[in-house]
Amino acid sequence: MDYQSFKQAVIAEAAALGLTDYELYYQSGEDTSVGAFGHEINEFSASEGGGICFRCIVNGKMGYASTEALNESEARAIVRRASDNASVLESKEEVFLCEGGLTYAPLNRESYDLPATEELIRITLETQEKLYASNPAVIDGCQTQGIAERSRIAIYNSRGLDLTYENTLTGLVVASVVSGDGEMANDYQIKLDKLDAIDTDALTKKATDGALGKLGGEVAPTGQYPVIFNSEAMSDLLATFSGIFSSENAQKGLSRLVEGDMVASEAVTLVDDPFHPENPSPRNFDAEGCPTYCKNVIEKGKLNTLLYNLKTAAVAGKETTGNASKAGYDAPVAIQPFTMYLANGEYTPEQLLQKADSGVYITSLEGLHAGANPVSGDFSLQSAGFMIENGRKTTAVKSFTVAGNFYQVLKRITAAANNSHLPMAMGKTAFGAPDVLVEGLSIAGK
Repeated sequence: MDYQSFKQAVIAEAAALGLTDYELYYQSGEDTSVGAFGHEINEFSASEGGGICFRCIVNGKMGYASTEALNESEARAIVRRASDNASVLESKEEVFLCEGGLTYAPLNRESYDLPATEELIRITLETQEKLYASNPAVIDGCQTQGIAERSRIAIYNSRGLDLTYENTLTGLVVASVVSGDGEMANDYQIKLDKLDAIDTDALTKKATDGALGKLGGEVAPTGQYPVIFNSEAMSDLLATFSGIFSSENAQKGLSRLVEGDMVASEAVTLVDDPFHPENPSPRNFDAEGCPTYCKNVIEKGKLNTLLYNLKTAAVAGKETTGNASKAGYDAPVAIQPFTMYLANGEYTPEQLLQKADSGVYITSLEGLHAGANPVSGDFSLQSAGFMIENGRKTTAVKSFTVAGNFYQVLKRITAAANNSHLPMAMGKTAFGAPDVLVEGLSIAGK
């Protein structure tokens, strides 16, 4: 039974039970992944699956039920289970469904076919061989992964909503391992695009160059310095603490941010854009079916808005920002950005170094899950990069810890470069940033 037939069976059963407020959320996907290790394919997986969640409002309570079986008997059963669940709930929280008849921005996203498995294997193996050929320092341990995924989402409700979304994603992940002077280092890169449009020579070279850049170096001296986080490091830091921009977390006391406050320096503008061209999964409606749109979360230091879904917006007396999300078809509605990035500043990366004059240039952060507290904003992270002397990157440094507080980092960003980009990510959310200069962070090294 296909989704459309299942939907009609649900509508008929809801009508028979006298339900007038309900929603059907459908999600399905197929994906193929191949992995190369050494000079051969060592991993292969292919899967297809999904399911449906039915929500209904009965006497002001929201009942849920879900299934992976798309057949007529289950269509009837899922409606009855959700209705029964709603009738026994004791929660007094207000519940919401998105209204129909809203306007949605066009995605302008080109659709394309998934590659044949044989083609995915061929390109993965060829890319793996290019990793080995990219530099004499490359050693065994390199890996290449080829991915091909298609996802589908549909939302229908009794208030006139009837939306569908489909997205195709293909790409390569390469991990280069190098050795030199008794050391080993690695780096990985991701590129998402049509497989025949990916410059695999440039991709493998970037991964190998990144690994080579981690060889050698000294331990940074302990002290308090101006710090430049490069684009990748700042993007990682932003991703780690992105939860502070959720209205749900703010309403639970898990974020210190208050709308209208100056929460950052005037050098900071933070954007959430569901249509960013570098986001592999653009969306024009969120997990509740509400329209998405581009917004400045922070503009020149001022917090314009937190991110809302229907429930948290009603609590705050505001409109949703279209940031409802679901981790899966049967997951509860949460909040998530789409493409969150710090906007470009006025300096070139070279000018930013000159503005810093001296300090530490950080290119990588490790231990983001263990060394960062997303509630307090505190972090203490193993890092690597370069010393900055007389406005230039000089000695490579590693095995040092950078410590601070993300709320304070936002306020201490004195300048940003004009090289903002999104390090590739395969999830629904992407994070990006330019190089940024932060005053007065603690470095613990030698």
